Amino acid sequence: MLMRGDIHDPELNRLSITVGEVTVSPDLKVATAYVVPLGGGHEDEMFELLKRNKSELRRAVSKNMTLKYAPELRFKLDETFDRLDETRRIFSQDAVRRDVEE
Repeated sequence: MLMRGDIHDPELNRLSITVGEVTVSPDLKVATAYVVPLGGGHEDEMFELLKRNKSELRRAVSKNMTLKYAPELRFKLDETFDRLDETRRIFSQDAVRRDVEE
């Protein structure tokens, strides 16, 4: 939806947002999307625009679902890319690489 520009907000459509993962609560009433702006930065603006368009996003998501209720959408910063960089740095250390290769 974000990539296709299905949401009718030009400010939101100009941002490139990566959705890394979406988790859903066991009762299917809450969906948490882990998002990050492409290239980093503009996080506050991204969250403000997503919050402003939450109801339209919820309607768009529910169109393709057969649930009785559309889940409430929540947005959190996806920090996996930062953790991935740290993991690569650790694995590049000589002592760690030596242990892993053996």
